[in-house]
Amino acid sequence: MRSIWNGAISFGLVSIPVKLVNATESHSISFRQIHSEDNGRIRYRKVCELDDREVSTEEIGKGYEDADGTVIPITDEDLAHLPIPTTRTIEIVAFVPADRIDPLQMGTPYYLAVGAAPAAKPYTLLREALRRGDRVAVAKYALRGRERLGMLRVVGDALTLHGLLWPDEVRAPEGVAPDEKVTVRAKELDLADALMDTLGDVDLDDLHDEYRAALEEVIAAKAAGEALPEAPEPDSGGKVLDLMAALENSVRAARASRGDGKAPETRATQAKTTAKTTAKKTTETKATAKKTTETKATAKKTAETKAGEKKAGERKPPARKTAQRSAQKSAQKSAQKSAQGSARKTAAAQEERKSGRKPPAKKAAPRKTPA
Repeated sequence: MRSIWNGAISFGLVSIPVKLVNATESHSISFRQIHSEDNGRIRYRKVCELDDREVSTEEIGKGYEDADGTVIPITDEDLAHLPIPTTRTIEIVAFVPADRIDPLQMGTPYYLAVGAAPAAKPYTLLREALRRGDRVAVAKYALRGRERLGMLRVVGDALTLHGLLWPDEVRAPEGVAPDEKVTVRAKELDLADALMDTLGDVDLDDLHDEYRAALEEVIAAKAAGEALPEAPEPDSGGKVLDLMAALENSVRAARASRGDGKAPETRATQAKTTAKTTAKKTTETKATAKKTTETKATAKKTAETKAGEKKAGERKPPARKTAQRSAQKSAQKSAQKSAQGSARKTAAAQEERKSGRKPPAKKAAPRKTPA
């Protein structure tokens, strides 16, 4: 690629020799002006008004016309004495986030190629610094007889320079928006959102200039003496009276072109459906939680009842069991006393037989005499 400007990037005290190369090219088909009667070319010739003769490019210079009509010639040597540092330098003045640059200011893009072998290291340093910081550089430079504002950014492994308009060159959008107060309904916005969602994203590499392709087809048919291709009939949609209907039809058409024949569903409808589903799930969850709580409460009451019965049983046995235990204890005591009495009598009888003595008779109790 042929360079159109040679200079250097001024990066603080670092100087990077670079060449400016056009980053874009035009593929549009251009026409020549011809004489309609004989197809002769119509050319523009540069004629000197004083000599009344055509002059060559080498004879043409620059001049500034003063207010009174006086022309002041300006040579390339005069321009070399401009008292600014940007005549051959791209002077970086700031580093800012990319979103600080208004797209309205962006103009022609250029590639910045390395101007000499020693420039490879500082070129790479600036590129990687911009890439790591996710920023762009704002710079000033002079090109084609004027100082310009530019933006340096990274594209792939190359540095690019985008020409920028000065802020005062961008017009304010006064009188562009409609003066009438228009109310946009929420349903209309929902349908517009649905249409945008249906159209979706696009790969810019898949887009091409259909007008240029059709123009080439017409030229080829004309050159071959063939019939020209038929132009398609324009859409006779007429005036749109109902914006809602137009939006709905647009959504259906867009979905049909993508193979989706579903009815248009706005974001509001989607939100309502999602809200209903969420509410239903929430209700079911609450019911389940309530049942779980009731089950836990029942289980807790049952456990408390069993624990109470167990403690009560440990503290005081039932009355029937207490009576039985008392009777058993009384019977055991009576049996023990009877056994002890029998044992005593048996022992006394044995002692009498051994000694041959009789036990003394019991004295009769004295009778009481009545007074």
